Amino acid sequence: MVKQKLRNLITDPETGELISLDSGQVVSEGALSLEPEWRSFDSGEGNDRSRAGVPTSLARHDMGLSTVIGRTDRDAGGNSIDSNMRFRMERLKKWDNRSQRHSPSERNLQHAFSMLAKIKERMGLPDSVIEKAAYIYRKAQERKLIRGRTIGSVLAASIYIASRQMGVLRTLDDVSASSDIKPKDVGRSYRVLVSSMELQVPMLEPTKFVVKVANNIKISERTKRKAVAIILEAQRRGISVGKDPMGIAASVLYLAGQVTGEYKTQADVAAAAGVTEITVRNRARELKARLGRLVEPAIVAN
Repeated sequence: MVKQKLRNLITDPETGELISLDSGQVVSEGALSLEPEWRSFDSGEGNDRSRAGVPTSLARHDMGLSTVIGRTDRDAGGNSIDSNMRFRMERLKKWDNRSQRHSPSERNLQHAFSMLAKIKERMGLPDSVIEKAAYIYRKAQERKLIRGRTIGSVLAASIYIASRQMGVLRTLDDVSASSDIKPKDVGRSYRVLVSSMELQVPMLEPTKFVVKVANNIKISERTKRKAVAIILEAQRRGISVGKDPMGIAASVLYLAGQVTGEYKTQADVAAAAGVTEITVRNRARELKARLGRLVEPAIVAN
């Protein structure tokens, strides 16, 4: 017997039955309805209702997929639950919390990403940098690069690498201060991650640091443009290669102020850049010797 193919099928939303329009035959009963169970009376109300929960994120130790038991002591109707049920729920919360941290690696991730959330608030980092930093940290844990190092130093190094890869201007000292980790430890972990994981970290652009330091010390736009011109020429001649970009930016702004007549002391520029006066003095001396007339001070007429 050859079965005929049924066409022109519709679903009854009330009963969930699958019906053939040609013969009126009920093909199946209780079909799964893909429509929402709620009713909405306008488009805005329908768009606001969704079953989607918290989006998944690499910056969560469980990626946002774990069970969360609420802390309230009331049921769905708003009524207080009795003491026996409250005691059972407390035990469920305890065992649910323990089940999420049953392995050392999960406890490591939970501790690291709680620190990551705090550093994000302190530094005002975008979500893209946080996700990238969490990805780098997870890869470092998989390759067992955290052994012999503190969680904080590896996490801070991951944030610094992610900031540079995403083009967000954050120095190693900024990350160190926000994470309460010594710059030496962050730098050591940074070198290990870059070499062991073969990460591509773009070079820092000194011109961005010029703008940052200039805004901190409130320098005019004319001096900023002169400082950018000086630092671009220094880059073209290879003077800034291997130098701290913040120190170069501070010394360039110091020289640009002398050229335009907007004088700033070495101490003021150094404080705005977070470097020492000796760094500004040494870099400024080197730039003067190699750039010549480009950084000659302005002559003030009497």
